[in-house]
Amino acid sequence: MRTGELGYWWRSLGGPPPPRAPLPGPAEADVAIVGAGYTGLWTAYYLKRAQPSLEIVVLERELAGFGASARNGGWVSGFFSGPPRVYERRGGAVAYAALQRAMFATVDEVAAVLDEHEIDADFVKGGHLTVALGDAQLLLLREEVACSRAHGLDVNDLRGLTGAELEQRVRIAGARGATFSPHVARVHPAKLLSGLAATVERLGVRIYERTAVSAIRAHEALTPAGAVRARWVVRATEGYTADLPGLRRALVPMNSSMIVTEPLAPAAWDEIGWQGREVIGDGAHVYVYLQRTEDGRIAIGGRGVPYRFGSRTDGAGATAPATVASLHAKLRAMFPPVGDVEVAHAWSGVLGVPRDWCVTVDADPDTGLAWAGGYVGEGVAAANLAGRTLRDLILGEPSALTTLQWVGRRPRRWEPEPVRWGAIHSVYSLYRRADSIERRTHRPSRLGRLVDAVSGRA
Repeated sequence: MRTGELGYWWRSLGGPPPPRAPLPGPAEADVAIVGAGYTGLWTAYYLKRAQPSLEIVVLERELAGFGASARNGGWVSGFFSGPPRVYERRGGAVAYAALQRAMFATVDEVAAVLDEHEIDADFVKGGHLTVALGDAQLLLLREEVACSRAHGLDVNDLRGLTGAELEQRVRIAGARGATFSPHVARVHPAKLLSGLAATVERLGVRIYERTAVSAIRAHEALTPAGAVRARWVVRATEGYTADLPGLRRALVPMNSSMIVTEPLAPAAWDEIGWQGREVIGDGAHVYVYLQRTEDGRIAIGGRGVPYRFGSRTDGAGATAPATVASLHAKLRAMFPPVGDVEVAHAWSGVLGVPRDWCVTVDADPDTGLAWAGGYVGEGVAAANLAGRTLRDLILGEPSALTTLQWVGRRPRRWEPEPVRWGAIHSVYSLYRRADSIERRTHRPSRLGRLVDAVSGRA
């Protein structure tokens, strides 16, 4: 097994491409984008398509896709993070439903861009299964479906499946039922990232790698090579936002870990099924997420060590042996036909989490500062919608996107250390206890509901 090295997705492509040149010196542009992940690249793509004359530069401290954009679980999800009540405060249930519909349409928008530019990213819109591994999880999933109806979703968006219906799709040991939504696709994250980066370069966008931005201020991004002056500076730093001055408590870098198996034998796939390539999660409080890869492996991820003191990040993505063992055990429990298939690679990465668990997109014409982030693991698709929204905000063109209820939010900051570290680790410890209680009692845990409320996730 290999660990770190930015993860299996890059390794499957023969490793990351040779680094692009760094910024050679001070520069001027119409738009300077800090961060060459999905948010930065989608923003550059849509701006350049809307106004080809724009001079756009992307500044990246490491290499394009260094962070979560090429280390994630490969879910192009039409759902987004955070409780509906946060988005409904200003516009009510109708406004929340509009944001949700925009996200559903985003999955097809990503597919259309891949098709237009002939980017082969293993994209399959097979939908999403959340599987109940026990009676308590089954009751919680039924509550989720009922709650979704109150927020404008219908049976075509999210519905329950019986155990027999689930087994027709995929055979998972101990599964009592599931929910299914068609609004999610599977993708190879690094293929998507590298294809998108190449596309924006062909459009005339300049990407400078190995160019650290030490500070962002009005109309300016500061680098060791000099300042980049621009009418607009877009912060697209997501899980690495805490490294910038003044933003230590804006987003915390939450850690998530993954493993991927060696290819399974055809006989194992005959037993498992999973021909629809749905992405799969379980209904636990400390959940896992899975995909069947194009080359016949299973990739599974979960939280592992959720947070490092002081919002530190591990660039190499090394993963603790205990986390690898836990994910491997979970995989074997769900899919006994996996048997002794070995783990080929383990890796970790960080995602940006705001205090209220909800996404923010905004642009200030007075300072020329724009930003998007706080996807909490849903960024593969949400970054695309954010990029299109930033396009309209930056160009000053009011649209249906600029009225979405994640635009202009001001979430409160995270608590200072050591309170932040203690609180985050306590939350995940209590969620694990809630899962243990539910396995024992077969009923939803009051503790889980309490932690949801206290942490802001409900």
